[in-house]
Amino acid sequence: MIIVMQANVQAEQIAAVISKVESMGCETHLSSGESRTIIGVIGDSQPGPAEQFEMMPGVEKVLHVLHRFKLSSRDMHPTDTVVTVGGTHIGAGEPVIIAGPCSVESRSQLIETAHAVQEAGASILRGGAFKPRTSPYSFQGLGQAGLELLAEAGEATGLPIVTEALAPDQVPIVTEYADMIQVGARNMQNFPLLRAAGQSGFPVLLKRGMMSTYEEWLMAADYILSQNNPQVVLCERGIRGFETSTRFSTDINAVPAIQEMSHLPILIDPSHSTGKWQYVHAVARAGIAAGADGLIVEVHPKPEEALSDGAQSLKPEQFARLVQQVKALAGKTTLSEMGVL
Repeated sequence: MIIVMQANVQAEQIAAVISKVESMGCETHLSSGESRTIIGVIGDSQPGPAEQFEMMPGVEKVLHVLHRFKLSSRDMHPTDTVVTVGGTHIGAGEPVIIAGPCSVESRSQLIETAHAVQEAGASILRGGAFKPRTSPYSFQGLGQAGLELLAEAGEATGLPIVTEALAPDQVPIVTEYADMIQVGARNMQNFPLLRAAGQSGFPVLLKRGMMSTYEEWLMAADYILSQNNPQVVLCERGIRGFETSTRFSTDINAVPAIQEMSHLPILIDPSHSTGKWQYVHAVARAGIAAGADGLIVEVHPKPEEALSDGAQSLKPEQFARLVQQVKALAGKTTLSEMGVL
């Protein structure tokens, strides 16, 4: 249920509605827009007939939410959410580019990459210290040593850091060194991790599960939002289909669909979704053209020597060209003017 308050509503009238809702065993979520204040009613129990709220002073109308996801719904929060990571604003209108290596492998590899992506125009540095690998014999990351290197790279370049936590008990150490927590595709429905990430109060980058629907994805976001943490950024990183020539299938549909359903910003990950560096530029342009709020891209100074995901990583000079293409698209420059056609 959504209770829409009148434009000239008084603070005490809002408080009275909230008190009544809570007395019925439900929680409330307050959203204040430019012209209206909306009170979202959340809970398993029914708050009672709409009429009893419509008669209260300051109430304009009462609507019923049909979606199973609530807090991430645009019905509940009509205005776009802007998430701030360091000094970078995601969802504010300008595409944001997050870049860095799949895994932190060494100090020299990370520092070189960090300076390269910062100089090219990246706004946030990514890098994995804890890696969820399909094979138990693959490189699993440097752990805390990797986090320390990320913090050093962030300090050297001025870039905020995003890195993945794999379990609830890793959240405190990740937030000690990073500015944003990543919840990866394999952990999208790791509900204890989602709650822990939400409770941290840090911005969270929530990747879509490789076999998850939009509804499941947004309900996962609700786990974070329900911990009074509004700082959630969604990331479409490709879904599993029947095609095997690419690693996954990039769902460009997700950009306009999610923007219609939700107020949360959405990024595209063209590295994971294609699995091939040769396709990253084209898919990245498609995501930005569709209206995505930014990209997260893998960059490595020597992809042929990478310990993970080298085949999908751009070299620094290739990444620099991608940044220019994104800037041109954001400025509505034609593809021919960019030299793409």
